[in-house]
Amino acid sequence: MKFKLILAYDGSGYHGWQVQAGDNSVQETLERALGKILSHDVRVTASGRTDTGVHALGQVVSFGTSSSIPAEGLMKALNSLLPPDIRVLQASTAEPDFHARYGAVSKTYLYVIDTEPVMSPFSYRYALHHPGSLDLEAMDRAAGLLLGEHDFRSFMGTGSEVKTTVRRIIVSTVFAKGSKVFFVIQGSGFLRHMVRNIVGTLIQIGEGRIAPGEMTRILELKDRVHAGPTAPPQGLYLVSVEYGGGSNASPEDERGRH
Repeated sequence: MKFKLILAYDGSGYHGWQVQAGDNSVQETLERALGKILSHDVRVTASGRTDTGVHALGQVVSFGTSSSIPAEGLMKALNSLLPPDIRVLQASTAEPDFHARYGAVSKTYLYVIDTEPVMSPFSYRYALHHPGSLDLEAMDRAAGLLLGEHDFRSFMGTGSEVKTTVRRIIVSTVFAKGSKVFFVIQGSGFLRHMVRNIVGTLIQIGEGRIAPGEMTRILELKDRVHAGPTAPPQGLYLVSVEYGGGSNASPEDERGRH
């Protein structure tokens, strides 16, 4: 039987999604709980990895089991065993060929910036503190230049091995609500640290250090040294993963590693 789970988690206390020797990970914590419930070892597949400190509002996971446990019972049992910073929001049976990673057609990420002069102690794990004003109009204009299909090599983290650095961006916008600034981006796939490197560049644009139109030039240069610094992980959230109909297609390399 194949299951599909939708998870939310606070990444503050984990060394990212993927199992790592000697470090606490979300994947290891979930697999340990599943093993206790299903009485056999379970290896889950996520839509993509999240880095240390990155959060998820809608991470998608798939796995197979010989157990006949109902989805509702599995969800209830998992939430009783998992720590409170990991929750199963939905559990359902899936088609035998469903694959959380390979079946994904797009992902949506959110990055949160807090511009309050003094940041609340209850927010520092969940937003980047940037006291003072930012030029939101300039940031949104620059974000809009990312729409469409581009080579995002300039925003790729070091140490990546991919077949192609071309990605298609469907949504890219910056807006504010009160003292919080939000960057929302949806795309067909993402390179390692791509979103955080874009945010670092957008902040420099918001500070007036880079003109909005420079975003196009940075893309064209295809060189990481021309983009802004990597924004810290705590402001980043995997919001949702979108799936299309039909059989699973091959994923874009490095999809969702943040």
